[in-house]
Amino acid sequence: MSNIVIVESKNDAIFMKAMVEFLNCDIQIEQPIYIDEYKALSGLDETKLTNALKALKADLQKTDIEKIGIIIDIDNYSDRERLEFVYRCIKQVFEAESLSSTKQFIDISGDNGTKAKLACDFTNFGGRGELETVLKAIKARDSPYADCLDSWKTCIESQGKTIDRKGFDKFWVSIYLRYDTCSKKEQKRAGEKCSMSRFDYVMEHKKDIWDWDNPALDDLKEFFKLFC
Repeated sequence: MSNIVIVESKNDAIFMKAMVEFLNCDIQIEQPIYIDEYKALSGLDETKLTNALKALKADLQKTDIEKIGIIIDIDNYSDRERLEFVYRCIKQVFEAESLSSTKQFIDISGDNGTKAKLACDFTNFGGRGELETVLKAIKARDSPYADCLDSWKTCIESQGKTIDRKGFDKFWVSIYLRYDTCSKKEQKRAGEKCSMSRFDYVMEHKKDIWDWDNPALDDLKEFFKLFC
C-alpha cells in the first residue's frame, strides 16, 4: 500500500522528507512511517491543487494508494478558511465526506469503487506563516547576523517603508543560512551550499542547524504519525 503527500514546493518536500526520517528514528513502538512520493504544486491555487488530485484519482486506478496527505501553508488564513479551500478542491474530484478538521482522515472515493483515506495539515507557527516561518522558529544555532535584521526592520519602518512578515521570515532564514551557519569553506560557494535555492544540500549535510525537538514541530509530527 502506498502513501502520497501533496506539498506546495520542492523545498517543502525536502523538509517533510527530513521530518519523516526524524520520526522513523524517534518512534520506537510504532512501525516506521513510509511516504512513497511527495508531489509538489510549485505554488498554490485552487486549480493546481485540484489538478494534483485529479492526477491522484487516475493513479488510484493503477496503484494501491492507502493514504493521501495534503500539507499547504496557512499563510494569513484561518484553519477554517484553509479547510474550506481544500474541501472545495477535493469535492471537484472525489466523492468525499466533510473535511471538518486537520489531522483527521476522511474517506474519498474515485471511479470504479476505488477508495483511499485523506487528511490535511497546514504549515504554520503560532497560527500563521509558511515553511520559512517554521524554520525561523526551530533554528538551533546562535543567529546574531539574522537577529540583527530586527534593527534593520525597525529602521526601514522609521523611514515610512514596510516589509511584510512573510518577506521578513524568508529574508531572516536566508541570512541565517548564509552567515550564521555557513562555514568558511562553504562560503566560497555560498549559492550552492548556504541558500534556500539549494535547500537539498542544507538538509542533507546540515540537519543539525534545526532543532528537531522544538515544540513548533509538534503539529507536523502529529500529522505524520497518522501514516504510521
